[in-house]
Amino acid sequence: MPRPPVPELVRRARAGDRGAVAKLISTVEAGGPAALEAAAALYPHTGRAYTIGVTGAPGAGKSTLVDALIGCIRASGDEVGVLAVDPTSPFSGGAILGDRVRMQDHALDPGVSIRSMATRGHLGGLALATPQAVRVLDAAGKRWVLVETVGVGQVEVEVAGAADTTVVVVNPGWGDGVQANKAGLMEIADVFVVNKADRAGLDETVRDLNLMLDLSGERAWRPPIVPTVAVRGEGIPELWAAITDHRAHLEATGELERRRLERLRREVRTIVTARLAEQAETVCSGERFERLVGAVAARTRDPYAAADELLAELGAGAGACCGPGPSDPAADPGLASPR
Repeated sequence: MPRPPVPELVRRARAGDRGAVAKLISTVEAGGPAALEAAAALYPHTGRAYTIGVTGAPGAGKSTLVDALIGCIRASGDEVGVLAVDPTSPFSGGAILGDRVRMQDHALDPGVSIRSMATRGHLGGLALATPQAVRVLDAAGKRWVLVETVGVGQVEVEVAGAADTTVVVVNPGWGDGVQANKAGLMEIADVFVVNKADRAGLDETVRDLNLMLDLSGERAWRPPIVPTVAVRGEGIPELWAAITDHRAHLEATGELERRRLERLRREVRTIVTARLAEQAETVCSGERFERLVGAVAARTRDPYAAADELLAELGAGAGACCGPGPSDPAADPGLASPR
């Protein structure tokens, strides 16, 4: 059966059709002209959802925490969307569900939309596909969107850190300050959760996290550290209170608007970079490219001169390949922070 046209899917998704929401997320994951059409149609109907990123090492209990948070949100009467992001499924093209089956307790609730997603060739990858998927859920009336990532690699940290509030989940005895800083977790964390707090090593882990926070300098918001035992629901009310307190702080200080504006700056730059990269792949192939490479190999032209000649086809001036580019933090202090 052919898929309905994008405007029809958007209309149905805004009316609460869960099938249309799923089809739209698949569309924006896949990229291409249909994804661009969907992005344009959805965007005027977005901007109301609050996003919570949940990240941490595999096995930390993120899915159980997310399941508990769904319950908190639904108890308040609000609708919620969940994106379980997994960039590591090269065989099926989709996301690996893993222990996310725990969330299926909410599968029949019409106020909950749960989707596992992975990049499927989208130009710009998860960095562009995820915010578009969030917008699908936003336009569908989900006032809270939870974005869970499978691990703490660079991709996962970037995706989770693009939320309004980012929750970093660790377990007792997990890592040390050096590991946390390497993963970039200190920079993105708004709330720390020490899940499985009934295990040995809780006090040491809380102490280590506090030490890392002390060493990271003064900040307007100091991330609280919340012990939980998610499988028993222990600490979940305290976690939800920490998240809502952080939201209140962002709204009261104007930081929420600033963060969202900075995310839009990065997203537009990422789109531009991805488009330019696609064009560069085109000009860096074919007979002319090989001829220029041959001239470089023969020492009759230097690599920068050859690159400038190719860049001229993209409308870039001579020397454009040198110096900091528009996405370089040195060229724009606003990009120096992950927020």
